[in-house]
Amino acid sequence: MIQVREAVIVEGKYDKIKLSNIIDGLIITTEGFGIFKDKEKQSLIRRLADTRGILILTDSDGAGFVIRNFLKGCVPKEKIKHAYIPDIFGKEKRKDKPSKEGKLGVEGVSEEIIAKAIASSGAECSISEGYVKQRSDITKADLFVYGLSGGEKSSERRDSLKKILGLPSKMSPNLLLDTLNTLMTKEEFADLCEKEFANEI
Repeated sequence: MIQVREAVIVEGKYDKIKLSNIIDGLIITTEGFGIFKDKEKQSLIRRLADTRGILILTDSDGAGFVIRNFLKGCVPKEKIKHAYIPDIFGKEKRKDKPSKEGKLGVEGVSEEIIAKAIASSGAECSISEGYVKQRSDITKADLFVYGLSGGEKSSERRDSLKKILGLPSKMSPNLLLDTLNTLMTKEEFADLCEKEFANEI
């Protein structure tokens, strides 16, 4: 079990059931798009963000990003951590057919993938050696230097990087930057880019 200080926000009850087998912490559901009109739950999430911070773990499809972005508008940026599951195509066991985009949601991926996503989120987790926070200083300028922004092929390179790191394809450049800073140091980022894009820079 992973102890998570932040309140973990997921979409539905099956996601919550899945996470209950992995983490020891508070798990809140948005009831899908229900959060848009649920003022009481919005207020609860804001209070939790003030007292302990929140960790958002939604599906990697379009609907998941709509919910994630809505929550970003409800809570100050500095009180939010983000965990992302990669794009994995398939069908949840309890469903008759795949989702609209054909991607597995939180409930459908393995516990190992979820644990890795949480551990890489920058959240305060207690696994074996106490609470740990990963910090780095990758900047927008670094993205530019390695051709990940501001160039003709920047979008293609970002897509390649997301595939290498197992990140959702819909992730925006700003969200990618935030995620990179939870996954690796600036030096590790530079080494990766020089290895993958050496012939293109």
